[in-house]
Amino acid sequence: MASLLTRTKSIDRLMQDSDVGGESGLKRTLGSWSLIGLGIGAIIGAGLFVRTAAAIAERAGPSVTLAFIVAGFGCAFAGLCYAEFASMIPIAGSAYTYSYTTMGELVAWIIGWDLVLEYAVGAATVAIAWSQYFNNLLGILHMSPVPYEWSHSPLQSIAGTTTHGIMNIPAVCILFLLSLILVRGTQESAFVNGIIVITKVAIVLVVIGLGWGFINPANHVPFIPEATTYTTPLGVTHAYGGLMGILGAAGVVFFAFIGFDAVSTAAQEAKNPARDMPIGILGSLVICTILYVVFSYVLSGIATVADFRGAGAEASVTFAIQKYMTGYTWLANFVTVAILAGFSSVILVMLLGQSRVFYSMSRDGLVPKVFSDTHPKYRTPWKSNMLFFVFTSLFAGFLPDSIVGEMTSIGTLFAFILVCAGVWILRVKRPDLPRAFRVPAVQLVSIMGIIVCGAMIYGLGWTNWARLGVWLLIGLVFYFTYGQKHSLLNKG
Repeated sequence: MASLLTRTKSIDRLMQDSDVGGESGLKRTLGSWSLIGLGIGAIIGAGLFVRTAAAIAERAGPSVTLAFIVAGFGCAFAGLCYAEFASMIPIAGSAYTYSYTTMGELVAWIIGWDLVLEYAVGAATVAIAWSQYFNNLLGILHMSPVPYEWSHSPLQSIAGTTTHGIMNIPAVCILFLLSLILVRGTQESAFVNGIIVITKVAIVLVVIGLGWGFINPANHVPFIPEATTYTTPLGVTHAYGGLMGILGAAGVVFFAFIGFDAVSTAAQEAKNPARDMPIGILGSLVICTILYVVFSYVLSGIATVADFRGAGAEASVTFAIQKYMTGYTWLANFVTVAILAGFSSVILVMLLGQSRVFYSMSRDGLVPKVFSDTHPKYRTPWKSNMLFFVFTSLFAGFLPDSIVGEMTSIGTLFAFILVCAGVWILRVKRPDLPRAFRVPAVQLVSIMGIIVCGAMIYGLGWTNWARLGVWLLIGLVFYFTYGQKHSLLNKG
């Protein structure tokens, strides 16, 4: 049994099974700039424009800036490891594929199952944020917003009233439209994403440039609040302020960095993966980290913690501009439109990443073949795209962003820990393999990546540990009842 659970897929077989250039394989259409665009498109989105406000309100106050730095370091270590893997194993599947070659089938299954939290549940989180800003846009256009009942989760209600959410219809609609775009093709999706990315980056720079003059120094005092606790409207208590508040906030805003690893899921569609994958991964990460640190400093300086605990909890950036940046109503309107477009690109890349992970798992026999069936004309895993639309809709339609957002963060952090360990293991087991990119000081980088990501998992608290444990338990049941029996390695 032990050998069955630890069996690994050889690099040579992995490359052979990828069917590079075959008619049934994925089409190579993406260059380095397209990959950087995909990375930025996934990174800049709900994490910055929504989860930043949640981290300020519930965890760290103005020290959210330090939380972004902590999260950035964790991503930098993991990003270096991803870059070496992606340049060495240019196959769709991201961390799942990497772990299959290093730590065995069981760990590969766990990481593949865990990546559902990152991509599918992450897409649901962003769709919920999209819904918030969509209602804001309807108000700008002097149109009636979608009623509270049909734009919020059943777990949410208007304070002091009996009005509860029923289902988040706008979130489900945007998931459906973007799933259809992905069915049409990766190259076309990357083109649409490229236009959106330029708009998003421009908006971030404009908010930083104009908002700097509206920073109230009093909002940054004390910069690191005294350690205490805060109970959310859903009744969950978090550590607030101090070191634990910063670590918890780092775990929350870590969601904002999810995306650079999604670039690696498109390795099999890169024109020159050995060169383009490290450029796409590290380039998008560096650009976004700089923007995040400055943006969070500006946002936490414009509005107060109390604002983000109240009316500013939803559509937080637009709220801060409308309330404190006198004379810039036009900017609030423009930001709302741009953020909606930006969120769309994030959802697009996350849905892309999810379908490619299960594409690889299906090719290995660990999940049903339907996930690797490609469209006869577009050569995209269209059945997988539509199945994950249904799955993500359940999360986006019926759960609040605070729950699904933190589930996404902890799932991703766990995946990053395994990637950091995996690159070190493969250096020891297969030092002979050609590597277009090599992690400098691999032992130090791997250990630091594991420590920093582990600290952020610790900061997210026991409720999120429990959710991750339950999710992994469900995955293990599926593996031992289906995946292990149908594995191609099991069939020899």
